[in-house]
Amino acid sequence: MAGTFKFEMVSPERVLLSIDAEQAMVPGVEGDFTVFAGHAPLISALRPGLLEVTSAAGKRQIFVKSGFADVNAGTVTVLAETAFDVADVSSSQIAEEIAGAEADLDAAKDDDERTLAQTAIDRLRALGPKAA
Repeated sequence: MAGTFKFEMVSPERVLLSIDAEQAMVPGVEGDFTVFAGHAPLISALRPGLLEVTSAAGKRQIFVKSGFADVNAGTVTVLAETAFDVADVSSSQIAEEIAGAEADLDAAKDDDERTLAQTAIDRLRALGPKAA
């Protein structure tokens, strides 16, 4: 049996998820990375995308728009400004998120901001029917 680590996802409002995980696939700004128990310490900013957490109960997919991941040998803490469980999201919620990302794209001041906003739009549209 694979080792486990404590995985916690926190938003500004509350703890969104706290479980013993076997692995976590994280969308970092430098590229996706997978965390297993015993991982070397790492801090990464997040880019818009799906964070997948595997535990004994199965796999959960969580959309994150931005934030940070703090990885240690026995814990992973994700601080997410915007996050929602893909299994629980409605098409109207996705439409609202796309509208917000499009507003971010219009307000972007440089190429990095434009890239992150466009990435959010693309990832959100991939979650369900085109809402915008």
